Amino acid sequence: MTILTLNRPRITLISLNIEAIALGVYLVRDAFGGVIRYYTSIYHMDPLWYLPDAVALLCLVQFFVHCILRNRSTLALLVFVQIMLSLVLGYFMLGTMNAAISSFKMMLPVFVGFCFCDSSLGSYRKLLSVIAVTFYLSVIGVFLTKFYAMPWVGYKYESFGAVREAGRLWWAYGGDDQRLMGFAADNTMAAFFILVSFAITSVRKSTSWCIGAGSIAIYVVWLTTSKTTFIVLSFYLLLLLLVRMLPERSRFLAVRGIALWSFAAILIPLFMILLASGTPAVPHSTLYSILDRINNSWQLPFVYMTQLMPIGLVTGCGAGCFNYPQQLFSPLASFWVPVDNFYIGTYLMFGLPFVAFMVMVFRATFGATDVYKLTLLFVVNLFTITVLNYGPASGLLIIALSFSEVFSRRATSARGADAVPIVMRPPMRPLDGFSPDLPAASGSR
Repeated sequence: MTILTLNRPRITLISLNIEAIALGVYLVRDAFGGVIRYYTSIYHMDPLWYLPDAVALLCLVQFFVHCILRNRSTLALLVFVQIMLSLVLGYFMLGTMNAAISSFKMMLPVFVGFCFCDSSLGSYRKLLSVIAVTFYLSVIGVFLTKFYAMPWVGYKYESFGAVREAGRLWWAYGGDDQRLMGFAADNTMAAFFILVSFAITSVRKSTSWCIGAGSIAIYVVWLTTSKTTFIVLSFYLLLLLLVRMLPERSRFLAVRGIALWSFAAILIPLFMILLASGTPAVPHSTLYSILDRINNSWQLPFVYMTQLMPIGLVTGCGAGCFNYPQQLFSPLASFWVPVDNFYIGTYLMFGLPFVAFMVMVFRATFGATDVYKLTLLFVVNLFTITVLNYGPASGLLIIALSFSEVFSRRATSARGADAVPIVMRPPMRPLDGFSPDLPAASGSR
């Protein structure tokens, strides 16, 4: 048994691990989104698609109770207020109720991820099993779509009165590559779920499993033509093997150091703009996609912002702005630009308060002890260089989970006292020396 000293009243309003349930149902829905969308539509069971969002509403309540009331986190309160105000601002900016509802639904996964603030992902054993199965099935799904034409590929569906089809973002050469979409019905998202589920599962697997499964995963991701995911997964596997070669006492510090250095990836688009802005993007060339991002995706939204709402450069233009709610439900759809970068896209919506929040996330990472969150920080910081990752919902959820340490009792109590001892069972037997993965948590899962 491990004794952790926390400043936390003994209050239990929600006894279920609702955040684990929410993550599980979101992951299953999105990783197999093509299958589920297709069959729920055929059998007229479309409301089932929104089941994860209903569970996420409970997580919103849990976030308020746990992070704001129990942990007494001022930052959590400020973030909650900022998101609510941004939803209101987004409503006035985008101009329709459908856009406001879509923006609210878009932000719900954030609260699911934040609810993991005082727990190690490794303590949710059943959830880890679901994630591992997701990895295996996602790999199989990509192979199947290579040899068989699946009925859900290219399937269009209606949401809030708008017809939608899974978007495709890639660094791809030419227009003739076969983009395998797996069960997710989207090549980038099929690759993303392989990347994330492998990264989480690999933490407690043997080195031989990591080499074997990782090699297969890299090949399958290459088949999806998602170059961003291919680069990130290959780099992750290389670093994983290098860390495993270190002395046991040095491994965790190396993982934390890698996570901290990954925040430098936030600046990569800025350097790319400074170095290559104005360079013409030749269609069907190898660098066309990234040059298009440099010249358009990462710059045009700020040009339009100065025309539509100049103060938004500081305050942001509200949740849903320059995101899919604007594209689908707003009279301002003609100003929509595919931002293709999480940090740029989020800054457009929330402005300078988001910068302050990320400073706090970076500071909290110095004290983080959950190997899973540190691993995910590295993965999402690199992956989101060229992907907005607000859709499907699991993408945003994973990002919020990796940031959640900023709301933990550990981070809050660093500025306070009144400690209460909490007893917690270690989540799993550590492998390969990754022993420090017990954050401030409330019990076994």
